[in-house]
Amino acid sequence: MRNRSKDQIEIRRDTGTEMQTEIQLTLIRHGATFSNQEGRYLGKADVSLSPDGIRVLKKNVADRTYPVVDILFSGPMKRCLETAQILYPEQAPILIPEWTEMDFGAFDGHNYKELSGNPDYQRWIDSGGTLPFPEGESREEFIRRSVAGCEKMLQCLKNGCKKATGFESQNISAVVHGGTIMALLSHFLGGEYFDYQMKCGQGYSGRLVFRIGEENPEWKEFRPLSEPVRSELTKGETC
Repeated sequence: MRNRSKDQIEIRRDTGTEMQTEIQLTLIRHGATFSNQEGRYLGKADVSLSPDGIRVLKKNVADRTYPVVDILFSGPMKRCLETAQILYPEQAPILIPEWTEMDFGAFDGHNYKELSGNPDYQRWIDSGGTLPFPEGESREEFIRRSVAGCEKMLQCLKNGCKKATGFESQNISAVVHGGTIMALLSHFLGGEYFDYQMKCGQGYSGRLVFRIGEENPEWKEFRPLSEPVRSELTKGETC
């Protein structure tokens, strides 16, 4: 198991009048693919990491960018599974089928230069990305699917995973897509969808607080892995 990174949040049980259990959850975007490097919309296509993507991940591991992990979750696509293997080679990830990337429909595999002049693309841009992708998903559908995957993860933690390692002292990581991270954090923390965009191999880490008697946790203090506090992130990079 790796040494604890300097920014890792300690897991603790409150001993005051209001009992609670906390776990650390780290959401990590997969490493870069050739499509990512070319600025293409990458959704349903199941492609592998690029050599540059692998190199950056290995450097991040050497720099201790990623926290230690007791339980590892992952989306089912190659780019997530290959990333999980590089980051946590001793862990077998638990797959969450709902955590595939958004279906970009007719835009999948294209970049903005190739779509320039396409009236459907212009309408989508003018909507601020809120319109459904032609022949693909809407943002609302994708967020619902991503949240359903999160509920499946939490159910696993409450059942089999809890019995294995002790729920109150968990460090959880999930290797997913950029869209999945934006969907989950905008849903649970508020703010705009694109507020939580990050580069490949980066992510957010924070606490899930489970209070006694409450079914769902509170999401708290999620910050970028490479930043001590949240910073302005650049929009426009595809997933």
